[in-house]
Amino acid sequence: MSGGGVSINTLPKISLHDHLDGALRPQTIIELAEAIGLDLPATDAESLREWFVDQSSAGSLVEYLKTFDVTCAVMQTREGLFRVAKEYVEDLALDGVIYGEVRWAPEQHLARGLTLEETVEAVQDGLEAGIEHVESLGKSIRTGQLITAMRHADRSLEIAELAVKYRYDGVVGFDIAGAELGFPASNHTAAFDLLAREFMPTTVHAGEADGLDSIRSALFDGRALRLGHGVRLAEDVTIERQDDDNTFVTLGPVAQWVRDREITLEVSPSSNLQTGAIAAWGDDLLDHPFDLLYQLGFKVTVNTDNRLMSDTSLSQELALLSDAFGYDLDDLEVFQLNAAAAAFLPLEDREELTNAIIAGFADA
Repeated sequence: MSGGGVSINTLPKISLHDHLDGALRPQTIIELAEAIGLDLPATDAESLREWFVDQSSAGSLVEYLKTFDVTCAVMQTREGLFRVAKEYVEDLALDGVIYGEVRWAPEQHLARGLTLEETVEAVQDGLEAGIEHVESLGKSIRTGQLITAMRHADRSLEIAELAVKYRYDGVVGFDIAGAELGFPASNHTAAFDLLAREFMPTTVHAGEADGLDSIRSALFDGRALRLGHGVRLAEDVTIERQDDDNTFVTLGPVAQWVRDREITLEVSPSSNLQTGAIAAWGDDLLDHPFDLLYQLGFKVTVNTDNRLMSDTSLSQELALLSDAFGYDLDDLEVFQLNAAAAAFLPLEDREELTNAIIAGFADA
């Protein structure tokens, strides 16, 4: 994957929105499924890869989420979680990622007897094993867990307490995910109140399958420092073309707040097409409001969401945007610097990431 004669894969990148249960290798799914006697919709890696992409492209977040029944089913043991987490890191490093926040929902991995604590520890052990493997190859990567609660369930306070418990053992923040429409952040006020008291940063899926009301709730009830996707924030942007030479843009109050406060948007272009998140504007990447938001000064970042379901990588997402909107290396660097500034890390660590990005792009 290249842009302007430079391989995007080799550029230093930061991944903020990437689900663990959406990043499995197809062959790993097959092997883990065989170990537990699970029937799969396909029995070879390439056919299984195609099945995930096809199932995820129905234009509905609800249908998209059904594919996770398969991936979560093979992540119910310590061995399964460890392996998936280790390979997750290895695959990020192969794509040039130097820092990756991995989001996942511990409550979805208890079917075979693991406790919530055991799932977090298994994933962290896997992440650390992946980091060690990457370092043995002469590369460097770091990770942080984003502990996620399912917004349609009633365990968010318990999951928030779990995130706080492991905040010095690999966990860097909290998220809510799952079916967005009808399940606003306000349903989880107790959890978000606890996280605020403990100064635990939060990102909230909002503006993907629901509109401005969901984003408002994420900001007000969730105290979100970042918005997962957030693309439907463009519904609060009014464009008026007076003539061929003059176009006026007006921001509504929600969009104005998000831009002025530099609340980061975790945009996942391919995923947004698959789930219908940008259906109001069209069904092609050129219709995506990403460029509009970028040109208006919003803090946009580029992400994969689920590498398996979209058959993608961070480099590929950047290349797709570059082809669609004519971005050059300077633009790609801005997206990475935005991500570095928004990472749920101490200031000093974010500055280190910033310096690594600047140095890597300068050498490109």
